[in-house]
Amino acid sequence: MPSGRAVARSDRDEGSVARGERALQARAPAKVNLGLRILGRRPDGLHELESLFAPLDLADALELRISPARERTVALRDAGGTFASPGEPNLAVVAAEAFLELAQLHLAVEIALAKHVPVAAGLGGGSSDAGAVLRTLAGHAPGAVGVSELRALARSLGADVPFFLDPRPARVRGSGERIEPFPGLPELALLLVNPGWPLATGDVYRAYDALPAAAPPPPLPSLPAALADAEALAALLHNDLEAAVRRLRPELGALRSRLEALRPLATGMSGSGPTLFGVFAGPEQAAAALAEGGFEPPIWARVARTREAG
Repeated sequence: MPSGRAVARSDRDEGSVARGERALQARAPAKVNLGLRILGRRPDGLHELESLFAPLDLADALELRISPARERTVALRDAGGTFASPGEPNLAVVAAEAFLELAQLHLAVEIALAKHVPVAAGLGGGSSDAGAVLRTLAGHAPGAVGVSELRALARSLGADVPFFLDPRPARVRGSGERIEPFPGLPELALLLVNPGWPLATGDVYRAYDALPAAAPPPPLPSLPAALADAEALAALLHNDLEAAVRRLRPELGALRSRLEALRPLATGMSGSGPTLFGVFAGPEQAAAALAEGGFEPPIWARVARTREAG
């Protein structure tokens, strides 16, 4: 698969759209894991998991400018956002290149990406960017890639990317490929707290594999029961990877204690971390906790809400 190429700016006036060119907007929401269980390891080395994914109102913003071309080209333009990773392969670019190759489309695609989701944070930022690109290109060229092919392509880009083809609350199993829609998830008010350092998913899983064998995890509690009882909610939000993250970065424990001191209903860690989150009774309570917490850089903190659709 071709590697991504990044350019700082287009020479073309940003406000103009060239003849034959389409400018398409896309939203790439973050997600939070409402609990995560590791059920075992498969012969191929991947881990079997179970988790409840929920999209958030926190999102990256993308604009794709697509025009006919003699050769397939993909470029990334800095849209002035934060949390960028200069020099690193960008999954949005890789997704666009892979789609064009699979569909055998000769197009020039320029991606303007404004990052608002921290990178390597357990919130699915890069995977969501890739999913948004695939959704947008599939909509631009309907029928060029079949549904099953698109899902297979998404899966090849990362375990979370298939979820972001249609980001809605879902129970996710397997290694991320078994997605069961979970309609009716109530809006949850969250305070997200990220320590300000990234964490590679592969490192977390290797640390998890090095931990002493644990008893099989209990199944995820039902959501209605969890929302009615703080103890059940804490059990729902349990993340089997948190012990591995603390082994890599023990200071996460102190950050969790700071968050818990703000009196959330329950506290969890999203994905492979290191972002922590507290569930509060409503947005006002979450905002008050944010103000009380006094989090300063490099810590990143903000109030977010789950959404029924990304």
